[in-house]
Amino acid sequence: MASAVGVDDYAVTRVPEGARHSWVSVAVQRFGQISALSQFLLGATLGFGMGFWQAFLALTLGAVILEVVAVLIGVIGVREGLSTSVLARWTGFGRAGSALIGLAVAISLIGWFGIQSAVSAQGLASLVGGLPEWGWSLVFGLLVTAIVLWGFNLMAWTAYLAVPAFLILVGWSITSELSKHDLGALIASAPPGPQLSLLQGTTLVAGGFIVGAIITPDMTRFNRSVADVVKQTLVGVTLGEYVIGLAGVLLAHAVGTSEITTIVTSSVGWVGVLVIVVGTIKINDWNLYSSGLGLVTFIDTVFGKRLHRGLTTAVMGIVGSVLAAAGILDQFTEFLTLLGVAFPPIAGIMVAEYFVVRRWRGELEAARARGTVPDTAPKWVPATLVIWLIAALVGKYVEVGFGSINALVVAFVLYVVAGKLGLVRGIGTSRTADVATVPAA
Repeated sequence: MASAVGVDDYAVTRVPEGARHSWVSVAVQRFGQISALSQFLLGATLGFGMGFWQAFLALTLGAVILEVVAVLIGVIGVREGLSTSVLARWTGFGRAGSALIGLAVAISLIGWFGIQSAVSAQGLASLVGGLPEWGWSLVFGLLVTAIVLWGFNLMAWTAYLAVPAFLILVGWSITSELSKHDLGALIASAPPGPQLSLLQGTTLVAGGFIVGAIITPDMTRFNRSVADVVKQTLVGVTLGEYVIGLAGVLLAHAVGTSEITTIVTSSVGWVGVLVIVVGTIKINDWNLYSSGLGLVTFIDTVFGKRLHRGLTTAVMGIVGSVLAAAGILDQFTEFLTLLGVAFPPIAGIMVAEYFVVRRWRGELEAARARGTVPDTAPKWVPATLVIWLIAALVGKYVEVGFGSINALVVAFVLYVVAGKLGLVRGIGTSRTADVATVPAA
């Protein structure tokens, strides 16, 4: 089955030059990654609590944060040809610290799994009935779990159908609903719900895709040059944020709600609910798959226990389904705000290490010349973990400025200072051959 998973090629080795792709092909994938149901939901959340131009500004500021992070981290990926989880071992985190990143990503993705299962459950409850929303959350979550357990061919076929259908849905929704309104009046109208500040909105936007920005090397290692990374990031992120995000903003103003199901049924009826359900299946199978692998890698690296991928996926699917049934969708704003301050420090530390402190840069460059990865990696880098915690707390509790930017900058500055003071040191050494890898499916 592993041979059918093209996106997992070269998971723990450098991507050779012959396997690199044009920037256009990567940009299309990045656009597809960000122009999804979650971005539509984010736009609706902004539109429900912000005026159009204020939401536009929040999307702009948030997109700038994401693009800066994605470009800098992406440059590391294209130069080294390595994924984020592998790079983290030599960009400040060490073997065990990189496993913590995998755990953090796993937790965030299972949260997205629950959120998007709840969105589809709303549609199924209104369209089909028969079960309450919490019941459909369980049914939908277990259905997606079954798809992931069956393998990637079924996941791929779902993607082929769902992505175009979702984009058509957005276009149809905009045309159908906005034709009933005066566009100028709609843009000038007050938000229909409780007001969000620009600070809150920007943090929501950055938090909405910050995990995707952090794992940018997983994608840019297939780029051919630094220029390609810049082009595909600017095109993919900018179009994804504005096309889908602003569509959600306008529709929330037009319909007077942030609930995607209500927006779509008001615009295109029950067909739109079906497309949302199919689209969420496509997004959620990847959420669950990556979450399961992240947990497997964490347990294997830290505790030396090799969990069965299928069993782990099943357990994570059940957990995510229960979260959806328990009403995780109600905590959507708080969840994104947490992501907006917890993940930027990872990027700040990796960028500071690779471009400024360069504690392990020489090892990476020497191994790159051989076409391999360094023979050893530090097990722990205590200073990094302390900086990560401090930066996240600053992002969360300091009310001056933007939380995501604060967390990112504080992590960068503290790591550079720690590096200059000689505090960035690894504890213990792990041979690369001994570092756990993601098991084949």
